[in-house]
Amino acid sequence: MDIEKKLDGLIKRVQYARDILGDTEDRRLTAFAQKLDTFLDRNINLTQEELWDKLNTVAESLAVLEKDIDNTLTPMDKVRIVRHSERICLKDILENVYDNYTVVGGKDDMSIDPGMVIARAYISRRIGKKVHNQPVMVVGQEKGHGQEFRNGGCIKPWGNANALRYMKVAARENIPIHTYVFTPGSFPIEDYPGAAQQIAENIYEMCGLDVPIISVISEGGSGGAEAIAMADKRLMLSHGYYSVISPEGAAAIEGRLRGGQRAPTELIESCAKNQRITAKDNLGFGYIDGIIKEPALGSRPEHFEFYKTIRAEVIRATDEVVLSVKGLSPFRGVAIKSRNKKELTDESVFVRWSINSNEKDRLLWKRYKKYRRMAQDAYEDKRTLVEKINSAKVDAMAAAYSTIRYDLIRKYQSKLQRFVEETKDELHVITNKVDQLKQRVIGKVGFSTKESSEVEFALTKLSAQKDDDIPPADYRHFVSPRASEDREITCPNAEKDGCLEIWSRDLFDEFGGVCPTCGHHFPMEYRWYLANVFDWGTVREFNKSICASNPTNFPNYQNRLDAAKEKTGLQSGCITFEGHIKHTKVTCATLVAPFRGGSVGAAEGEKFIRALELAGKKRYPFLAYVHGTAGIRIQEGTNGLIQMPRCTLAVRRYIESGGLYIVLYDTNSYAGPVASFLGCSPYQYAVRSSRLGFAGPGVIKETTGLDIPPDYHSAYNALSRGHIQDIWDRRDIRRNLHQAFLTVGGRNLYYR
Repeated sequence: MDIEKKLDGLIKRVQYARDILGDTEDRRLTAFAQKLDTFLDRNINLTQEELWDKLNTVAESLAVLEKDIDNTLTPMDKVRIVRHSERICLKDILENVYDNYTVVGGKDDMSIDPGMVIARAYISRRIGKKVHNQPVMVVGQEKGHGQEFRNGGCIKPWGNANALRYMKVAARENIPIHTYVFTPGSFPIEDYPGAAQQIAENIYEMCGLDVPIISVISEGGSGGAEAIAMADKRLMLSHGYYSVISPEGAAAIEGRLRGGQRAPTELIESCAKNQRITAKDNLGFGYIDGIIKEPALGSRPEHFEFYKTIRAEVIRATDEVVLSVKGLSPFRGVAIKSRNKKELTDESVFVRWSINSNEKDRLLWKRYKKYRRMAQDAYEDKRTLVEKINSAKVDAMAAAYSTIRYDLIRKYQSKLQRFVEETKDELHVITNKVDQLKQRVIGKVGFSTKESSEVEFALTKLSAQKDDDIPPADYRHFVSPRASEDREITCPNAEKDGCLEIWSRDLFDEFGGVCPTCGHHFPMEYRWYLANVFDWGTVREFNKSICASNPTNFPNYQNRLDAAKEKTGLQSGCITFEGHIKHTKVTCATLVAPFRGGSVGAAEGEKFIRALELAGKKRYPFLAYVHGTAGIRIQEGTNGLIQMPRCTLAVRRYIESGGLYIVLYDTNSYAGPVASFLGCSPYQYAVRSSRLGFAGPGVIKETTGLDIPPDYHSAYNALSRGHIQDIWDRRDIRRNLHQAFLTVGGRNLYYR
């Protein structure tokens, strides 16, 4: 029986290796499979002991072959490893890495999501004669071993909401958080609260959780990974992958496939390689802090020694994060960092994982600086030395001016003003009594003063509409080039709403691209907004010379970037500038659809962050106008994906310091930006006829097989589920933005 069991185990190992290689056939594995299939028949005359010895010899040969194959694995082979049903899962880790655990949060207010597992766990460490039980909150996607009900680790919005809920519990209890990423991506559903909304909230809130967060990545797929991967230390299993999109999805985009077409295997393999998705690639980029070495061909449930390695690595990572914010830790810090591989499982150096309030502040600051330093080599900075000096000078002067005006002068000015107002209110009680006595005397005598009649008229007259939108005589607004076309345009709602034909010159000039019958909004150029929303002559662009590049050396991509730059006259898909809206000074970042669909890469993320930092220093409100965005730029790989947490950290820092952050969506806005630094704004609005969500119709069809209704991503659906706060007519944007800057926000009224 033991021989048959061992033989069956060897047969499964061979089949596993063949699964990993996909369509590539390895003759050595084929020979092994044939040898094992006929093993008992060929050795029928051997004794049990002889059969056992021979099987051990075969097992040793297979182990050597596995190591040899492991050294030649392609990135796509590693993708197949993490997707295999024999891959270790979160439950295996909970059982073998932690000393005790209890699953919590299995059900929330919305539904049950078995793909997200949350557990309150303990790590026991013996120091001398004393045992220390250190609590930790474990959060991660659970794929299981081929369990279909777990949906492959694709988490629905309420699963991510539940994860965030218990991460906040960990912060209240002052215990570390360990997250394990096992997901190909989130489930693209827009039912409340919506995939993009919830991922954005998760990232935003995790940025401010003041306890150590350690993340271990096995399969890190796009926004689904980022929902729990914001961490102070990010480790990655050596056979894992971390990517902005699956290789198949990238191949579908690169191959321009439509209608359910399947990408060829060669293109998929090429995309997996060129996106630089492996642990080694991500360590080189600086987006992870370490690699956990796995057994040959990836870790499986029976690799019990590997669990000891995971345990040692997460303990060391947690220790390092805690010690980095503590004052008295020089000897322990050196001892932990100097451990070699043999000493990795040594837990004799003890670090208490609770931190005080000052240490929490340092932890959040170090987290911000960590992500701020990322992706600095993934874009081109073509600014001259003079431009860099001027930029630094502007930043310094803005910071100094704001500190003096808002932190010093206004502090005492507000106190004096409050004293004066309180004094006036007290005197008003006395003067009011005198006025009442005066009116009584005048009434008895029968006279009416000019003053009293004027007051009465002012209180009873109708309000006169003052149109301060009328531009000065020299005001020049942008007119779409399509207004010069002498043709009629048919509104897409003509059959339903009976819209009349519209002359192109009228539609794209005086009508502002809006159908006069039904109000449908035709797409307009981003320059229309710069000219018609902001006060004439006040727009001043900055950081124009920060340019999109090709950090992964993706084949043929540099040519496409150069073509986009030449066609649009822009250096990236983001324009950052300062301007006035009815004399209110505003800092704005615009994602421009004509430049690679408004997709976000390292250059766009860097410009967005710098604009936020400048707005914070100058105490200006910040507007993110999304002319259109297709998501994260897939050709940049994780250089683009990392912009989700990077920009969100900058947004949180700006908002927490008192800034007012407003987002306005137009045309089509999808994926990573909406699921992070745009979707986390408390004030989000959309232009009528815009569409926004987590994934486009094609991606939803490909990943779920579901056909969605035509209005699934409409602005009205986004409004109904609370993603946006209102829907605006394009012609009212200027007025509505000005009104918003005067009314919304709390502490962020300092600029008024």
